[in-house]
Parts: sequence; C-alpha cells; structure tokens
Amino acid sequence: MLKSRISSAVKYALSAGVVSTALIYSPLSTAQETEVDKDVEVISVTGSRIRQPGAVSASPIISIGEKELGFQQEPEVEQILRNLPATVPGDGSNVNNGSGGAATINLRGLGAQRSLVLMNGRRMIPYNYNGAVDSSTIPSALIERIDIVTGGASAVYGSDAIAGAVNIVLKDDFQGVVFDAKHSETGDGDGDKDSFSITLGSNLEDDKGNVVLSLGWTQRDQILLGDRPLGLLGIETKTGANYEQFLNGEPPIPAPDACSGPNSVESGGSTTAFPTRFTIVGAGGNGSGQFRNDGTLAATECSVFNFNPYNFYQTPSERYSATAIGNYYLTDDHQVYSSVNFTNTSVDTQVAPSGTFGSVFNLPLANPLIGDQARQFMIDGATAALGEGSLDTSNWQDINGNGIVDEADYLSVQLRRRTLELGARTERFDSTQFQMVTGVTGYFLDDWQYDASYQYGESNRTTVRGGYTNLTNIQNALDTTDGVTCKNGDSSCVPINLFGGFGSITEEMAGYAQAIALQQQKYSQEVFTASVNGSFDFIEIPGAGAPLAMSFGYEKRKEKGLFEPDECLKLAPASCQGGAGGNQLPISGGFSVDELFMEGYLPVLDGLPGAETLDVEFGFRWADYDTVGSNETWKLGFNWRPVSDILVRVMQQQATRAPNVGEIASPVVTGLDNAQSDPCSVANAGNIDETLKQLCISTGMTEAQVGNVQNVISGQVQVISGSDPLNPPGAEEADTFTAGIVWTPEFDALENFTITLDYYDIDISNIIGNFSAQEILDACYVLGDTNECAKINRIGGDLTIAGAGIEQFTTNLKSQRAEGIELGFNFAVLMDEMGELQFSGNINKYLTQESQSSDTARIIDCKGYFSTSCDPVSELRWVQRTSWVWEDLTMSLQWRHIDGVEVEPIEAPNVFEDFRSIDSYDYFDLFASYYATENIVVNFGIDNIFEKEPPVVGGEAGDTSSNSGNTFPSNYDVLGRKFKMGIKVQF
Repeated sequence: MLKSRISSAVKYALSAGVVSTALIYSPLSTAQETEVDKDVEVISVTGSRIRQPGAVSASPIISIGEKELGFQQEPEVEQILRNLPATVPGDGSNVNNGSGGAATINLRGLGAQRSLVLMNGRRMIPYNYNGAVDSSTIPSALIERIDIVTGGASAVYGSDAIAGAVNIVLKDDFQGVVFDAKHSETGDGDGDKDSFSITLGSNLEDDKGNVVLSLGWTQRDQILLGDRPLGLLGIETKTGANYEQFLNGEPPIPAPDACSGPNSVESGGSTTAFPTRFTIVGAGGNGSGQFRNDGTLAATECSVFNFNPYNFYQTPSERYSATAIGNYYLTDDHQVYSSVNFTNTSVDTQVAPSGTFGSVFNLPLANPLIGDQARQFMIDGATAALGEGSLDTSNWQDINGNGIVDEADYLSVQLRRRTLELGARTERFDSTQFQMVTGVTGYFLDDWQYDASYQYGESNRTTVRGGYTNLTNIQNALDTTDGVTCKNGDSSCVPINLFGGFGSITEEMAGYAQAIALQQQKYSQEVFTASVNGSFDFIEIPGAGAPLAMSFGYEKRKEKGLFEPDECLKLAPASCQGGAGGNQLPISGGFSVDELFMEGYLPVLDGLPGAETLDVEFGFRWADYDTVGSNETWKLGFNWRPVSDILVRVMQQQATRAPNVGEIASPVVTGLDNAQSDPCSVANAGNIDETLKQLCISTGMTEAQVGNVQNVISGQVQVISGSDPLNPPGAEEADTFTAGIVWTPEFDALENFTITLDYYDIDISNIIGNFSAQEILDACYVLGDTNECAKINRIGGDLTIAGAGIEQFTTNLKSQRAEGIELGFNFAVLMDEMGELQFSGNINKYLTQESQSSDTARIIDCKGYFSTSCDPVSELRWVQRTSWVWEDLTMSLQWRHIDGVEVEPIEAPNVFEDFRSIDSYDYFDLFASYYATENIVVNFGIDNIFEKEPPVVGGEAGDTSSNSGNTFPSNYDVLGRKFKMGIKVQF
C-alpha cells in the first residue's frame, strides 16, 4: 500500500515533467497528461507540501539533475551553484580576507541570509550565529538533484526563504556500491583538488526498507596570489600604480635602498610598511614622516608594503563526511525513517604579516632605540604643532612641566610598521557538524498521509588566529628608557625596535610582541514538525477533475548560538591582536518559534476549450517568535493550461525573515569596514569649503585638524558595530511576484522540448542590516544630515585610530529589491546511429538590483555595476550546455556568459580610467565521459579551455571579501585552465 504508492509515485515523477536527471537546468514545472492510478497521491514538488499526481508548481523551479552534476565533476556544491545566473557568489574557496571558512549560497544577490538551504525539504543546520549554512557539508555523492525555487517560500518553509529556497534532494533508495574518485588541477600544475567517496546501499529483507551509507573525503590545495602574475603585486585602483608593470610582465618597482626589504615597494601597497611610518596624533603634517633602514627619520615617504603575495586565490581545506539514510516499513501503510549526517571540515585563510596599523602608542622620547636624528625630528615636529595649537594634553605629556617639548616627554603617536618578523597572519577554521532527522509517515483514513519528525543539528567550530601583533605588549615594549627593561617592571617584557628596517625586530622581541588567539562557536537547531495532507473528496468543483488537496501542520523550532572569544580578543577598543581590525565579545542568544501552516491546491477547470486545466494554489503560515512576536506569510497563485502544450503560472507571496542570533544578540565592538574616502582628510583638502569645514568640526575635529588628518587606509576605516542597543531589529517583510509561461510542444525531430519564460520581482522592506561606512560619511558631509554626523567618532580628528569609528549598528533599513526575467530551455535531437544531441540553458536578465538604507540615503543601483557597495552584478548572464550522447560516449560543452559591468558612477572619479569597466566574459568548459565497462565510467574535463584571463581592477574596487588580487576572484576564473579527471566504479 504505502510502498506501492511510493513506488508508483517515483515512476510517475520520472515520467511527468522534465526529467532533471537527464538534462541540465530543468524547470520542474510541467507535467505530461498521463493516466495515473488514484493511489499516486504522494507526489510533491519543492516549494509545496501538497502531494498529488501532476502537481505543478506556480513558482519557477530550476533543477540541476544528477547528469549535470556529473558533467561538472565538482565535489563542492557551492562551486556548481555559483555558475547559475540566478546566484551571486557568496563565501567560498576564492574568498580569503573576510572569509568565514565556509561556502554560502546567495540567490538573486539578496544575501546568503535570505536564501533558505534545505536537505530533503528540511532546514540544514547553520554553521554560525548569523544563520548561514555551509554548503560544503552537503554529501555530494548522494545528491539526486538540486531544486531552486525563485521567490518567497516562507509560507511553506518559514523564515529566511525570501529570495527563494535551495533544496538538496538526496537518494534514499540506493542499492549497490559506488566508488567515485575525482582529481583536478590547474594548467600551472597547482591548486589540486582530490575527492573520494564510497556509497553502499541495500534493500532490507522482503523489501521492508532501505539503508544507505556514504563516506567521503575532499582535499583542496592552496594557490597564493603570488603564484599568478596578476596577484604578484598590488595595483592601485585610484591611480593605476603598478598596472604598467603588470602589463609589461615586470615585477613591482622596489623601494629605494634606504627603505628596502621583503616586498617593500615604491607604490601599490599598504602604508603600514617598513621602515616605520610616523605621525603625531592630531598634529596634522607636523612631524610626520617615514624612518629609513639606518634609523633616521625623514618627512618624505619612501615605501609601501606589497601585501598581495601572501594572500590566497584558493584557500586550502580538507573535509571528511559520513551520511547514513534508512527507512523501514512497520506495516504496508506506516514507515519510519531516519538520516544522520556528520562532517568535519578544516579551512585555512592567510593574509600578509601583521603590523601596528596606525595604532596609537604613548612613546617616550627618551627611548634609546630611537636614533638622535629621529628624536630631534620628532621634537621639532611636536614643537611646531605646539605653536599651531594642535599639540595639547591629549597628545603630549610634559613630564618635567617646562612647557616645551624635550627628551623627557611622551608623545601620542601612530606607528605604521609591518611586522614581517612575526610571519603571516593565519586563521584556521576547524568545524564539526552533525544533523539527525527521524520520523514516521503513513496513511490514515485511506488516502490522508501524516508525517511527524524530529530533527536536531549541532555545529561546533574552533578558530585559531596566529601571526598577529600584541598591541598591549608592544606598548609596554616601547616604554623603555634603557633599551633593556620595560617601565612596567614585567621581567618577560622585551623592548622592541620599531625604528629601523627589516630585521630590527629580533626573535626575542617578536616572541613578546606576537599574539595567538582562540575563538569558539557553537550553534544548535531543534525542529519538531507534524503535518497531514490529503484530499477533501466532497469539495470538488464540477468538471474540475479532482477535489481540493490540502496540507496542515505545526512546527516548533529552537535555535541557539554561542560565540566565545578568548581574553585576548575581548580587549577594547581593539583586541590584543593588531591587524585583526578590532575586538570581539561573547555572543549568547537564541530564539524559539511556534508555527502553524496550511496549504491548498484546488483544481478549478479541466478539459474545457481554452482551459484544459486551471488550478489554484494557496498557503498561509502563522509564526510566533519569542523575540519579535508574531507574523504571517501567505501565497496565492494559479496554473492555467489554455491548451495542452502551454502553461501559464502566476504566484504572489508575502515572505518574512526574523532576525538571526547574531542580529539580535551581538554586543557593540570595534572593527573595520570598506570606505573610499574621508571628506575631512588631507586627500580632500582642496575641496573643503566653509560648510564642509563646519560639518567636519561637528564630528569632533578641531579647525587645525580639518584637511590635515590622514585619509582612509587601504580602503578601510574603523567602525563600531553590533546590535542596535536602543532599536533592535524587527522582522523583514517581502512581497514577491512571479509570472511565467511554459511551452512544451511536440516536434517530430525534437524530444523533450521545453521552454520557460518567467518574470520575478522580490521587494523587501525593513531589511536587517547596517549602513555602510561610506553611506554614513556621505550622508553627513554631503547631505548635511546631523543624525548621521552623530554616528562619526574621531580621535585626534582621525578615523583610522583604534577607538575611533563610525557607528553602524544592526537595525532595520529601508528596502532591497531584485527584479528580472529568466529563460530556460531543454530539447534533444535524435541522430539515429549517431546518438543524440541535447541542448539546454538558463538565461537571467536583471531589470532591477538595488537597495536603499533610508529615505535620505542614495539608492544603490547594482544592476550592471561594481563598487565597494556592489559585488559585480551583470545585467545579463547565461549558462548553456550542448551534449552529444552516443552509445557509451558522452561529450559536452558548457558556455558561461557574464555581461560587462561598469564601476558605480558615484565612485568613478576615484577609479583609474582603465579600471572603470569590465568587458563581457565568455568561458567554455569541455567534458567527456566513457563507459570503459558496464561497471566503470571514466570522466575527463577542461574548464576555461581558452584560458581567459580575469579582469584587472586593482585592490580597492570592491569590498575586501570580494575584491582581492586586483580582481574579483569569486566572479571570474582566476586560476586559469583547469583539468578534471574522475573514475566511477559501480556494482
């Protein structure tokens, strides 16, 4: 009974609609007119809990089938999904600085937190307190298909499904043994990626059930920026410095001999360099300069540090996974099921060696490690600042009280010294993730199905951070008057020499000056779900062909997040780890939600002229959170088939997203965020009029500091972030609308012809987020908004000093919207003895991709643009595959197209002319597969067969996580041609 229903349902699912395992990106949206037994009332499609034969989704669904997954030869799901036009790259293997050591999915460019990731229709456990799912934990060897639902799916799945849902459907009835091995490497012979998996499955005696076990291992090798010509040197986005050297194949221009050292260059790098750059806090240009290798100090700056070569284009990782799935029939009508998934993952990220990064130190002028010439240079600069009124008790300690600056005094200074002697800064993310689901399903009252399940998931992560400077210890080590002992009396303290070139920091100095820190995260998720679905036979519209089908259910969900940094990271305003961008504090929070949901599918017309079928789909979900109260979501749509080969579908939904643990429970901490320029700095001195001057003064500057403080450093400023203590965020709401047409004509020369055209509009209000640093700067200094000016906190007039910062608390912002048109197609051409040609593709065109933080903030339009506010969002993208299948041989060519983009107009004046646009990109990937025997399949592939080079935009064209190595490494192929090989043995 239940077994026969499911068996029939599976067969029907493979014959009704476009078979996702046979073609590429298949819209699971159509059904052939097939006579099916009444018992086959257990079919549901992703995005609905209704189960019935011929169920047709009113929402667009893209499905990536098992065959396409084989073409990709990619063990990492995120790498497959990022090629889809419906996605924008999230965190992943090509994100280094700013990575969370995970792989996230970002539908429609609306943020990974608005894309719900499911496994077999159930929520996956997030890996962190921000609710993000690490797709690398998905057991790729067991994937049957991946369904992507566009638009809000909150009425069916609950919170977070605003942009849509990604449902990973696993094989749960596998029989046999499959061993799968894959290897890939670049044309340069590096970046190796290896994976092995073994999957075993068997039916139980008398077909009472099935059990499946899959074990997997994946390892990914590193590729440094310095391993590629483009990443070897820093190229400045604003000036194009070092671009000519790159084009000519030349190394970066080294710094003059007086400032020489490893990766010390003339331009195109960080001002935290060596030798040390020196500035008296708040003194403007007085006394500012850079040391030389011989310990002298000059007003001219002679070097920057090329940080590029240390960073990763591809981060190294290793993953072990184990998944077990089983089901057992208690009776013909009742079945128990369970699944367990365990993953252990290690990911490494690395950036250039740490430094003092402009931290403020209280420096005794009597420090004997300072040379006589340098000391006098400091005294002269401070004396000049004293005469101008920019030196006072805030930046000068007149120890002997004589009213003049001399060797007995202390100055508050910024020292920018790159500490190469401590090694590179590293972060190692070690994670374990466990998820278990168990439940029972069956039939009652003949045709009504029930399903009750309990799932529990837990993620544990330890992060070790090394190579950073201990700023507290460096302050202690600078406070010496004999060069041997420290004034704090600590016998372990070793005075440090920051006043010379590379090597002036000895091994003993480095041992005291460095900091290693540890942080731990834990996240747990507990879900109980009970639902029933079936048909009300007495509610049937005459002539409709079928009665009303309904689903009712209840869900209880609890989520808890915990983040615990060690004492080193808790220090404020900056942690003991210089170069980490601020401090971190413990986070502990969670939420509980009770939800009631219902869904209906009502056939209205059947077999009439102009209405072969007309079905209405509707749903409602009520949720009660212990954090933000209650909210409601709903959906209403219809499918209309005027003739047999045309389907029209329309869906209107209201979706919601409640704030996650990080958004409601994060304490106030300091950190870094991207910004282009400080209008009150020396970089804008020539454009400061009286109005701007007064606005600068209103944010904590003296008149003498206006136009004299340093500008944004390496595209980053200090920020103060966390959950808004006075206005915690409420839930987001979204109105989503989709409308489309599906055409499935029959042609003698073509098979499985399907073409879909869909319009989508996802309009989100009260989005949870924060103003960008540049938005706040512009709102204050350009628009004169005093409320935004109040968020700017300066120290010594500066925004780059620890303790200074721009307040960007997490709260509800105004809106975000993605609107577009998506086209999908599939068909095959039979060629008799020569096999079959298969064609498929997916095309997305954005009509709108924008956001606005408030009524007074500018609208950030990302469609066709890139900037520090926009990862590249091409207006048009497509992926198309042509495959030739002939007996035991399959050959396939994939074409990936990315439309050209331009820099956002507002940022164009600060971008080198050659970097203001990126041309269209076309990549071609080749795949071949051959059945060597009945049980052995060998695969070979080449990605980017023409070795298309990535675009060059410099290192400050986008935000830190997306713009690295002078390009956008997650959006464009940066590794060159890639070769893939694999073998699958199956019995």
